[in-house]
Amino acid sequence: MKFKVFTFSLLMLQSNLAVQAGIRLPALVGDHMVLQRDVKVPIWGWADPGEKVALTFQGKTYAATPATTGKWQIMLPAIPAGGPYTMTIKGQNTLTIQDILVGDVWLASGQSNMELPLRDPNAPSPNSYPLIVNAEQEVAAANFPRIRQFTVKKVTAYQPQTENQGYNWKVCSPSTAGQFSAVAYFFARDLYKRYNVPIGIISSPWGGTPAEAWVSGAALKTLPDFQAPVTELEQLAATVPATDNNAQNKPTTLYNGMIAPLIPYALKGVIWYQGESNANRGEQYRTLFPALIKDWRGRWGYEMPFLFVQLANFNESPTEPTESDWAELREAQAQALVLPRTGMAVALDIGDAKDIHPANKQDVGHRLALVARKVAYGDKQVVASGPTFQSMSVSGNTAKLRFTGVGSGLVVKGGNGALKGFAVAGADKKFYWATATVQGQDVVLSSSAVPTPVAVRYAWANNPEANLYNREGLPAAPFRTDQWEGITHGKK
Repeated sequence: MKFKVFTFSLLMLQSNLAVQAGIRLPALVGDHMVLQRDVKVPIWGWADPGEKVALTFQGKTYAATPATTGKWQIMLPAIPAGGPYTMTIKGQNTLTIQDILVGDVWLASGQSNMELPLRDPNAPSPNSYPLIVNAEQEVAAANFPRIRQFTVKKVTAYQPQTENQGYNWKVCSPSTAGQFSAVAYFFARDLYKRYNVPIGIISSPWGGTPAEAWVSGAALKTLPDFQAPVTELEQLAATVPATDNNAQNKPTTLYNGMIAPLIPYALKGVIWYQGESNANRGEQYRTLFPALIKDWRGRWGYEMPFLFVQLANFNESPTEPTESDWAELREAQAQALVLPRTGMAVALDIGDAKDIHPANKQDVGHRLALVARKVAYGDKQVVASGPTFQSMSVSGNTAKLRFTGVGSGLVVKGGNGALKGFAVAGADKKFYWATATVQGQDVVLSSSAVPTPVAVRYAWANNPEANLYNREGLPAAPFRTDQWEGITHGKK
């Protein structure tokens, strides 16, 4: 009897091993996926060491042999936009991937304002967010089968992971679109209508998380503020799983669990909406955010476009000029534009004083798409952003400001034609509201309280009243001309 039990157990073990053997793919590589056009495309997976792997796509077959770790990778040649296609991968078993499109693939990441879904109570995202503007109508009209989204599963880890199971590729339709990131959907819809190529979105955000959670340990170690916490996490990695309730807010845990497993899937670029959780550390963000951008580019191995949303307006508007940590965070975001192939969508005018999750995601996606047209698609004619401060000159008690990004001209939006949001200070560093007017391509301002202007600030508040635009309808980015120590100085 014991012999029969042993024999039965052995047979079951052999059967299980047989099931586990053979080719296995990451969740990203599956039915309905979108592959990046016009570049070499890596396809990878796992198999038994030494197992022969054959991949057939578009009538050609490519071979690979797994490494000792079991991982294999095949690099497909550049493919123009098109589809649907079928891919077959053979080893001990045969896997068939259907309905593959080739177009542009964008990674969408950040925190809750990127995560907020179009509208679906059953989506894997949290449901505590407000409905976006016209949610029901938008979902009903979302019949775009050549737009797809892969939603990355929320996973934290103290070491980089090779896999994230995700939620599979979803084809955009009224029955699925509610699960899509609202910002990513409107961004993808704009690009699809403009370029008529398939658009794939890899959605990997997590609400309420800080930027440092999305950066690799190696990159964070180059920043003094994060050397000690990263070293501590690395010491924990061998013995403690990153499953505690606050793991998503620790340095590098989300990079390890939700970004590393996506590499090296070929991307057109990244869209990023994050910063609220770092708003009290704006000065630190000046180095942290560029480190994140460089880190991801280094991991993928190329200088992909990185587009981001500047923090929207939030909280009450000030009655007098004031210091603002949100303004300092916005400044830090804008400073990342010194990096090549970056772009910023200003959202200063589409926030909500009472809700950190503004419901207007249409304009956010549209403005990101405008920036993408310029940065990622090389459209030299598009006006992608609003007025941006360039220089200041002072004559007597008057300051004259020159802007770039004026498009077809500067305009004052609302306010009975009066410019709002400009403040001026003298050497005493005390700011007063300024009287400002548009004169051609310039803004001229003064205040009777400041006989000799030294510094000017615009839209320098959590929720500023500011109304300088270009004729294309895009708002001016907030700025300051001074470099005086801010309220987030030294905060870690």
